[in-house]
Amino acid sequence: MRANELKRTIAEGKTVLSAWLAIANTFSAELMAHQGFDAVTIDLQHGPIDFQAAVGMLAAISTTPAVPMVRVPWNEPILTAKLLDAGAYGVICPMINTKAEAEALVAACRYPPRGTRSFGPNRAVLYGGADYWQHANGEILIFAMIETREAVKNLDEIVSVDGLDGVYVGPSDLSLSMGKTPTLDPQDPDVLAAIKAISAGTRKRGKIAGVHTDGAKTAIQRFGEGYQLCTILSDARLMANAAAAAVREARGQMAQAGAKTY
Repeated sequence: MRANELKRTIAEGKTVLSAWLAIANTFSAELMAHQGFDAVTIDLQHGPIDFQAAVGMLAAISTTPAVPMVRVPWNEPILTAKLLDAGAYGVICPMINTKAEAEALVAACRYPPRGTRSFGPNRAVLYGGADYWQHANGEILIFAMIETREAVKNLDEIVSVDGLDGVYVGPSDLSLSMGKTPTLDPQDPDVLAAIKAISAGTRKRGKIAGVHTDGAKTAIQRFGEGYQLCTILSDARLMANAAAAAVREARGQMAQAGAKTY
């Protein structure tokens, strides 16, 4: 089976950068995957991406060395298994608040005897190799999203679950859960303390700590706090930011030249 390079990278003490895809398009997925990210995550929770679009995007990502990952919409086994069968090498699952929920997630992603995943790795065999089923339990990465007060309280129980590789922090939902303004770059002391505690508690158990960020500056800060995997915005947000900046620059230069800005 094709090795999951994220596991090797993190085992070597290196950090991982992940792209985030919110646009349901194979070309934009391929374009993002060619930019040097270690992983590319397709987001099926928020935005317009459905299963059929995700399959094509997984194939597009496969033209690069980036590891293909998905964020599933919810902690349920059917779509999760289909995405794994389609070639996803990592699963990020939202709103995992208890040990039991983490155990259900792991069971959905692992073949027996470790889990309950049904056999049918269609595209996964094309990407991973004919011996995929023999090694998938050891190569596929599973992340539980920690994004509520309850999840923070139950963190040690969650990360103790056998077969769970790590956690992934959603700062916006975590902030909202704590009665704060949702943001990818929280400044509230309580939220920042929780983010640091999640990293420490996860690493203490020998698991991977991942987090969503609003850009390179925040990602560097999170790496300094012990996080091993950081995501830098989404393709949609990066495109919008770049377009807005170009418009501002052009209109500013036009204004300075005395041109009409309409």
